[in-house]
Order: sequence, then C-alpha cells, then structure tokens
Amino acid sequence: MDIIKKVKDVFVKKTEDKKTPNKDPKLDALMAEKEKATKEGRPWVAVLNTHINKDNIKNGFFELDWNNEFIEQLVDAGYKGESNEQIVDGWFKTIAKQVLEDSGQDPSRGAGYINTKNLSDDKSEIS
Repeated sequence: MDIIKKVKDVFVKKTEDKKTPNKDPKLDALMAEKEKATKEGRPWVAVLNTHINKDNIKNGFFELDWNNEFIEQLVDAGYKGESNEQIVDGWFKTIAKQVLEDSGQDPSRGAGYINTKNLSDDKSEIS
C-alpha cells in the first residue's frame, strides 16, 4: 500500500469519527447548546445525567457540565475554590441548601456529604 493511500485512509477515518454523533440525542443537544452559549460568551451549566444507586435509593449522583463563562460568573458572585470543580461544588451546595429551605427543612441538619469527582476540565460527578 502506498503512503498516499495510508494517509488518505487515516484522514477519512478521523473525519468520519468527528461526524459520528453520540448515541444519546439528549447529550448531543446539550453539547450543541453548550457550544452555542460558549461562542456567544454566555454562562452555561447543565445536568448531563442523574444516576441512582439501585441498592440504596438515598445515594446517587448528578453528572454536571459547564463552560468557562459559568465559572467566571460564579467567581464574580463570590464562589471560591482551587479548581473549577470546587467552585461548582460550592454553588451546588448553595442550590441544595436552598431546596431544603424552600421545602421548610433545616439546611444545617446533618444530611451526609457531597462528593465531587473530577471527570475532566469542565465535567464533574457530584454524589
């Protein structure tokens, strides 16, 4: 096989890979929404997925994604952290406390913990 054909085959394969959509149309739509917001310079955050522990319904996690503009918005609002994940974790805890307050519950009660796992620069798993 000559070198030109090898290069062409590799290029065609990579181009096809980029065009292959995710198997989840919801995820495709969210990623398109994120890309549009980022191009427009707007903050964006979304829950990509919700996972529930089938053996213990009280345990689970949300998979979040965001853009840099969202992080900037949080920093401007006073959230701090050594990483984007820590900044988003602070925001998420605020939201969780607000949900408790809105439902008449005490947000300072012991309710476990929130664990944040870094999946990439702009994705985290919150459980």
